[in-house]
Amino acid sequence: MAKARRELILAGDIGGTKTNLALFSVAGEKLRVETERTFQSSRYSGLTPILKEFGDGGRAADAACFGIAGPVVDGRVKTTNLPWIVDTAELRRALKIDAVYLLNDLEASAYGIFTLEDDELDTLNEGAPRHGGNQALIAAGTGLGEAMLYDDGRRLHPIASEGGHADFAPRDELEIELLRHLRGRFGHVSYERVLSGPGLVNIYRFLKEGRGMEEPPWLAERFAAGDDPGAVVSQAALAREAEICVKALDLFVSIYGAEAGNLALRAKAVRGFYVGGGIAPKILAKLKDGAFLRAFIDKGRYADLLKAMPVQVILNQKTALRGAGYCAAFVAHE
Repeated sequence: MAKARRELILAGDIGGTKTNLALFSVAGEKLRVETERTFQSSRYSGLTPILKEFGDGGRAADAACFGIAGPVVDGRVKTTNLPWIVDTAELRRALKIDAVYLLNDLEASAYGIFTLEDDELDTLNEGAPRHGGNQALIAAGTGLGEAMLYDDGRRLHPIASEGGHADFAPRDELEIELLRHLRGRFGHVSYERVLSGPGLVNIYRFLKEGRGMEEPPWLAERFAAGDDPGAVVSQAALAREAEICVKALDLFVSIYGAEAGNLALRAKAVRGFYVGGGIAPKILAKLKDGAFLRAFIDKGRYADLLKAMPVQVILNQKTALRGAGYCAAFVAHE
């Protein structure tokens, strides 16, 4: 880790559902939270009003860095799941800070991996740990994010990606039916249409409308009463309260493992693979029942390569926030 040249960092993790902001102080090689708040993203017209509400403390920062769900190009991003445009020039004016950086949210999460302790990870596959080689990260939440970490022989470099918006590739007849169903609704079907909170609901609707599975009346009442239908499906599945929910989560996890394996191959992630995002810790028991790993490894002639890759679930939900702070403190000025 490089020595920090900054003492106070404003960091943010901006997602379609919530925005986390924190003011970090830098002590040696560690970040220490001074102030932290969470905002409901949809209640605001953009990031600047949130920063104003967060308070003037950010103006005392030496640098600011924000991880945002969307493609960052030339210091500007149109968010994927919000009607926002975020621009570094505008943020510099609002914060009165010259050193302002934007990262893709999964790029920020990848930096956050460098800050994790052992108890903030749960192992799905021990594999054969290596000291060199690339790593990769997949994260399903409000959307689906993917990132790689490239090893140059000295250190790992996070690389942003929009791989979650690549074409969904079904592997069997059931998934082909799912693709046809979703094509009828959306036209283009990306992995995010399947592997996300809304994606789990899309799978549920396919099973109900396309396969004729029964929706119990009490489950319909939960949907009507709740504000997060994905959570309703996953909770009912984990409790084995409704066959349609169990089947939906089974299909979700199998496809999740398959796309994770695809990313691991693309990155040649022999040094390790991580599963992040808001969904994984909530369905950890399901991820550990073997279905995810079977789909991850099921790559024909490359199955042995996948078997050797360590796979871990990130339990800390503030990894992207930490990663944005880490980048501003130790990397961005280099």
